[in-house]
Amino acid sequence: MEIPRLGFGTYQMDEREECVEAVELAMETGYEHVDTAQGYDNEEYVAEGLDASGVDRDEVFVATKLDTDNLAADDVVETAQESAERLGTDSIDLLYVHWPINTYDPEETLPALDELVDDGLVERVGLSNFRPDQMREAIETLDAPVYAHQVEMHPMLPQEELHELAVEEDHQLVAYCPIARGKVADVPEIRQVAEKHDATAAQVSLAWLMDKENVTAIPKAASPDHVEENYESLELELDDEDRETIGSIETRERIVDFDDAPWNQV
Repeated sequence: MEIPRLGFGTYQMDEREECVEAVELAMETGYEHVDTAQGYDNEEYVAEGLDASGVDRDEVFVATKLDTDNLAADDVVETAQESAERLGTDSIDLLYVHWPINTYDPEETLPALDELVDDGLVERVGLSNFRPDQMREAIETLDAPVYAHQVEMHPMLPQEELHELAVEEDHQLVAYCPIARGKVADVPEIRQVAEKHDATAAQVSLAWLMDKENVTAIPKAASPDHVEENYESLELELDDEDRETIGSIETRERIVDFDDAPWNQV
C-alpha cells in the first residue's frame, strides 16, 4: 500500500478517549493513513481506534516516529519493536526519525533503520524536520530508500527547496501543520479562493498541498465536523488562477520553532 494523499494526524491527542474516538471516526469517514509518534504517547490509543473502526489493518497506512532520545542504534531497534507492539502490528508501514537532534547520529541511527527494514519490522524509512543538507547526507548513508520526509508545510511556509528535493529524489513530502493551526483562515488570498469555491480556508490549504507533486497532507482534527471537512478537501480542484493567487502570498510564518531546531543550527 502506498501512502495516501491525505492522512490523519494525532499530535497532542494523548487523552485515550479523545484519540480513540477521533481515529475511529477518521477511519469511518474514509481516511486510510494515520500518523503518530512515540513522543505523542498515543500509539496504543491509535491502535484501539483502528480496531474500533473495524477497518482491515491491511487497508490502513500507519506511520510513527522515533523519539529524539531513542536514536542510538540499540534504542532504534528496541523502541521500534515496542512501537509495533503498541500499534498492534507485526510491521510498521513507515517509521520516521522525528528530529535530527539530541541522540541523532547519521552513522549510527541510519544503519539501525536499515537493519529494521532488512528484518521486516519496518516497511519504509522516513525522516522528519531535516534540513536539505541533512536530507542529502541521509540519502547517501542509507541503504534503504528514503520514502518520505515530514515537515511543516502550508501556504505561508511552502518549503520550495525541500519540495524540489522530494521530486528530484522521488520521495514523499508529508506536510504537518497543513492549515497552520487555523491561521490560513486569516490570509486574504486563501479566503478569496475559498469563497470562489464555496469551501473553507482549511480545505483550500489542504487542496493546495495535495495538488503538488509528491505531497501528502496530515491535518489533525478532533471534532467530527473538522474530520469530515478536511476529508472533503479531496474533492476540491484548484485551477491556475487559484494557484497564482495562493502563490502570491508574501507572508512567511513557521508555527513549530525552537532554538535547537535544525534550521536554527546552520
